[in-house]
Amino acid sequence: MTVLSDVRLRTYAGEDDVPGIVRVVNAESAADHIEEVWSVDSLRAWLRHPSEHFDPARDVVVAELGDRVVAAGRTEWVDTRDGRYREYRSWGWVDPELRGQGIGSTLLGELERRADVLASGHDDGRERVRAAFAAAGRPGEQLLLDHGYEAVRWFFDMVRPDLEGLEEPPLPDGLELRPVTPDQHETIWRANREAFRDHWGGADESLDQLRRILDDPDTDTSLWLVAWDGDEVAGGVWNEIRSEENQVLGLRRGWLDSVFTRRPWRKRGLAGALIGRSLTLLREHGMTSAILGVDADNPTGALGLYEGAGFADHDRFLAMRKPMGGPAT
Repeated sequence: MTVLSDVRLRTYAGEDDVPGIVRVVNAESAADHIEEVWSVDSLRAWLRHPSEHFDPARDVVVAELGDRVVAAGRTEWVDTRDGRYREYRSWGWVDPELRGQGIGSTLLGELERRADVLASGHDDGRERVRAAFAAAGRPGEQLLLDHGYEAVRWFFDMVRPDLEGLEEPPLPDGLELRPVTPDQHETIWRANREAFRDHWGGADESLDQLRRILDDPDTDTSLWLVAWDGDEVAGGVWNEIRSEENQVLGLRRGWLDSVFTRRPWRKRGLAGALIGRSLTLLREHGMTSAILGVDADNPTGALGLYEGAGFADHDRFLAMRKPMGGPAT
């Protein structure tokens, strides 16, 4: 029986910590039947690009029992797109063999303490809130509820179980697909971020975030489908094949990782055309199913669009918040 006092919390010490963190995250996902698998190489690539919003040396916490990593967590801050909140977000994972011994609560408390320190140096006038995310019906949700968090938004993972009988609606007149080249990466990134400006929540929109994505070994921009109207990006789909995840889960499944259409090109059938072509592309690369994530209250009607393309609700996740204090002064 583990004694909580034997568990030591410390700050991230560098890439030698990554295998232990990945082991804990994947063990928790497997125990909770969450179909997500992290890879060591992907996490290392992600952590190599600190930003104002997330700096591993400041924001990653590791819990050790002896010389073994038994839990890990991280924080970041973002401003919500509605201009109201500055969110201080926390994620945490505990080795499922050591659940029920207070490690999760201790880790969450440390992450909140670090968020308080970070917030004390911010002065922007927004209302501050704590935020976290959890898979619905799993222990993480109950932990957050027990510590005063409330669900504020639902998100779905949706799966298309096969890639047969695909349809490819025509692209809207005047738009064309072009192979993605490195000189286009920043333009495509800024178009993607702009397309989500009227969506709920917020995200790190810095170029450091783009570098994390591009350095991930699972990112293959030849799988991205981007529609252009002259020199303007109209919309796109960032398709991805997560090789290690598929191997561990025994799947051949591709991700439609970001489906976006900028405002001037909405309501013209562009997203449907790109989704159909994405499914064909994934099938051509040996995939037999596809998955994507969606905000259940997406303002552009994405949920219905995906259902029409053959996707169905597969798993559910919650965005949760609790008050942190008044606006910064």
